[in-house]
Amino acid sequence: MGRSLRIALLSYRSKPHSGGQGIYVRALSRELAELGHRVEVFSGQPYPELDRGVPLTRVPSLDLYREPDPFRTPRPAEIRDWVDLAEWATMCTAGFPEPLTFTLRAARRLLPRRDEFDIVHDNQSLGYGLLRLVRAGLPTVATIHHPVAIDRELELAAAPTLRRQLTLRRWYAFTRMQARVAGRLDGITTVSENSRRDIAARMGLPPERTAVIPVGIDPLRFTPPPEGQPRDATSILAVTSADVPLKGLVHLLEAVAKLRTERPVRLTVVGTARPGGPAEAALDRLGLRDAVRFTGPVPEAELVGLFQRATVVAIPSLYEGFSLPAVEAMACGTPLVTTDAGALPEVVGTKAGLRVAAGDVGELTAALALVLDSPSLAEQLGRAGRRRVLESYTWRATAARTADWYAETLDRRAARREGDEQC
Repeated sequence: MGRSLRIALLSYRSKPHSGGQGIYVRALSRELAELGHRVEVFSGQPYPELDRGVPLTRVPSLDLYREPDPFRTPRPAEIRDWVDLAEWATMCTAGFPEPLTFTLRAARRLLPRRDEFDIVHDNQSLGYGLLRLVRAGLPTVATIHHPVAIDRELELAAAPTLRRQLTLRRWYAFTRMQARVAGRLDGITTVSENSRRDIAARMGLPPERTAVIPVGIDPLRFTPPPEGQPRDATSILAVTSADVPLKGLVHLLEAVAKLRTERPVRLTVVGTARPGGPAEAALDRLGLRDAVRFTGPVPEAELVGLFQRATVVAIPSLYEGFSLPAVEAMACGTPLVTTDAGALPEVVGTKAGLRVAAGDVGELTAALALVLDSPSLAEQLGRAGRRRVLESYTWRATAARTADWYAETLDRRAARREGDEQC
């Protein structure tokens, strides 16, 4: 290992049990600490679950999108300063304020402590507050899992009315800020070659400025089922962080409805159906209320159990910058049926799953049926997936490569400053 570094890891949201952000923050901070670095996490709500030895500095927001009362009106006493006021005003005008307001608050906490850290690593907030750190001379880098502009494009394409399109354009206005900020940081990392290309195309960053460091899992936690434990022959599993068009959940529901004309299959979705959203409407339209279960967020141990019991994991996404659930499924020896969207072919490869065209319900149905009806194929795919994870996708490898990238970034920055002084 190289030099020990003092790292501030920032994340504006770190939901611990669903979505990749909280998992990324917890695992990366834990493994960096295990490698001998000192890591302190700065996060807004929902706060992450962290491992022993990794301190958390809470950066509280107004938490205007919390369940069960999202888009709530804060009490007057909750408005403490102009940042709180800006957060509330942006929400009231249909914008999403958290990437900006989190970084402004985080900068307030970090600037008085700038000598305590060698580097600041932002997890896709990319708000203007980071530029305060840059101006103060604090080395600042960021992870971009994928450009959020892609989410914007897919949601706009699915919007049924002009009013909905205008609302979405306002909501995603923060993506322009993210592109501006990313270009002024000391370094950017992303999780796949596909994401690096998309970042170049949609955020204007030259590909050579972005390092690719895949994320991973802990193969001692995500394991195949114990010897002798059977899988549920009718169980399909999906893991989704949000009920949005990007995730292709309605296409999966349509495939399940087709499968149920010949097989008593059941679908478990780790995630939550948005009230009045497309998934709920599809459940009623397809008569699937008794065949589909949404679990909501689940702890890691329960998630592992779901992977171990499922016969197949479906990832019907229209885009993925990486797909942590795909890697988790492979680690558990569970075969995959995925689309060809985004980085999924890159992550899964050709031997751990079957691949279908994104948005093609017929192909998705046929591939799921093939795995469900062929235990030998399912076992072959599962074994190949486990091997792929052990070779390519562990959090220890992610942390080691990230630490090397920090050191390279700091060395490059020091050389640039030395050159400027000589000029």
